[in-house]
Amino acid sequence: MNQNKVDFIELTTESLDIGAIARRVVPANCGAIVTLDGFVRQFTKGRETLYLVYEGYEPMALKEMEKLIEAAKAQFQIENVGIVHRLGRLEIGETSVVISVAAPHRRAAFEACEWLIKELKRTVPIWKKEVYADGETWIEGDKSEMMNDE
Repeated sequence: MNQNKVDFIELTTESLDIGAIARRVVPANCGAIVTLDGFVRQFTKGRETLYLVYEGYEPMALKEMEKLIEAAKAQFQIENVGIVHRLGRLEIGETSVVISVAAPHRRAAFEACEWLIKELKRTVPIWKKEVYADGETWIEGDKSEMMNDE
């Protein structure tokens, strides 16, 4: 196994390959990788979603994502983190964000991954427009979704 794996962050308009992203964070001294596959769901609070559009302030988003990795590594017993967020129009079922965390032990990887997605939604300047049959709504920071996920 390659011991030179390092943290990474990316913003892209291309489709995300969850497995390939997850395997990029595998150092030999780790026993677990936890990977979040955040994808577009068809219904939000009983309202049917047609598709989503993600936009972001890219330079600041990348800086904030770097800060999140630093903070997670200071708070949790983890080795490597990869965060890739997709921008642009996404259809139902398409992956919008992948977060992979490698750690010597699984508990730390799970805890860090959950913390990272919550903080990413709270602090990173990426905005989501939900498009419905009867209108659309911009969601900033997914505050309402964060409350429902807890």
